[in-house]
Amino acid sequence: MHLKTISFLIIFSLICLSHQSCRQESKTIKQTEVTFKKEADLTIYKSNTDSIIKKLDIELAETDYDIQTGLMYRDTMKENQGMLFIFEDETERFFYMKNTRFSLDLIYINANKKIVSFQKNAKPFDEASLPSNAPAKYVLEINAGMVDAWKVSVGDDINFTRN
Repeated sequence: MHLKTISFLIIFSLICLSHQSCRQESKTIKQTEVTFKKEADLTIYKSNTDSIIKKLDIELAETDYDIQTGLMYRDTMKENQGMLFIFEDETERFFYMKNTRFSLDLIYINANKKIVSFQKNAKPFDEASLPSNAPAKYVLEINAGMVDAWKVSVGDDINFTRN
């Protein structure tokens, strides 16, 4: 009888140990890395002189999926890169930074490709609304601080050419 109890305890202990070690194995799911894909060239022009402020390589967000995802899940973006959101209509826009890992400047642009407003230094992961405060057909996302560094102003123009 004593031998059965000892055998049972040994088997029970082995099962418990193997079960705990299986539970302690951590399974990490590696996220697919999203990389920049140049789809167009964009130029920002000073409105009063037509001089070039900055030339950028940009990705385009035109589909519902691309518009909803934007720059989410990316770690960085180069200074000469951006993402241009293209909408079918011109209306007030509301963006947020959910799942966006780095700060951005958002430039809101009307159907005539004139800059109508900004949201500067949008904080990573912040779900607060970032409104355009004016009708916009396009939204350009660039690295935070670039609007000020490049001295971009409301009324300046953009133009883009698809590759």
